[in-house]
Amino acid sequence: MHSLQVSIVIPLLNEEESLPELHDWIVRVMNENNYTYEIIFIDDGSKDKSWNIIQQLSEKNSCVKGIKFRRNYGKSAALHLGFEAICGEVVITMDADLQDSPDEIPQLVQMITIEGYDLVSGWKKKRYDPISKTIPTKLFNWATRKMSGIELHDFNCGLKAYKIELVKSIEVYGEMHRYIPVIAKWAGFGNIGEKEVIHRERKYGYSKFGLERFVNGFLDLLTITFVSKFGKRPMHFFGFWGTIMFFIGLCSVAGIGVSKLIAISNNQRAPLITSNPWFYIALTTMVLGTLLFLSGFIAELILRNSMVRNQYLLEKKINLH
Repeated sequence: MHSLQVSIVIPLLNEEESLPELHDWIVRVMNENNYTYEIIFIDDGSKDKSWNIIQQLSEKNSCVKGIKFRRNYGKSAALHLGFEAICGEVVITMDADLQDSPDEIPQLVQMITIEGYDLVSGWKKKRYDPISKTIPTKLFNWATRKMSGIELHDFNCGLKAYKIELVKSIEVYGEMHRYIPVIAKWAGFGNIGEKEVIHRERKYGYSKFGLERFVNGFLDLLTITFVSKFGKRPMHFFGFWGTIMFFIGLCSVAGIGVSKLIAISNNQRAPLITSNPWFYIALTTMVLGTLLFLSGFIAELILRNSMVRNQYLLEKKINLH
């Protein structure tokens, strides 16, 4: 039995104006619902007074904890360490910019504890973002649904709820925070739900994410799709396609050679093999096939000797207890 009912993990970067208001709002919701709780702010290398405010909030409220990175490592790294630090029965993640409403938390908790979901993702059906962000977001979510098989409308919504067993079983690294539902499904937590949530207009500051996140998001989608299918058996992918390409190239070279021998045996004039463009295409195919096969072999060796990707972060943070 967990002593804490709710753990709230909030990554942030330069959000000094919104932190006091967000803290007071969360505390009000927790007290109204009689939850035992903890709030963990992860300062991802802020250059403003965000860390000072977190320290002040911690002095005022013993339920507030903080983790500070010495520089900006990204949201995935912040969530990873936040998940390591929490101990509540239900874990809530939300952004610090006041665009996520803490009033949604009780229903999210209920969906985890009573309805039995492993993960519940927020869906900002009505968004207060410019069209330059909403259209790429819809395309991104559509592509992720098709490739992952998970029917969610908003994979990148920061407001989510999890069972603690889920967050303790996964590793979030790189920029994979967008694909936590996919990682959860890959880890065996397939009961994933969705809740329509309110998206509020930004009250302070400005968005820390640019258009490049959509390009990075697509590349990460390819990565997580590949890793989820072949992460534990890379040779099955590289070895298969390497063998196919090498075999095609070998058959092509053999065909060219046989055709020349047949022409010579019939006393026909046969051109040089090296004057045939297909000969070089076949050789290139054989070389690529060999490289793919070797890539799979090396990937297997790396997989069996890999270290924890986020271990280095433990030496680059400051804890506030």
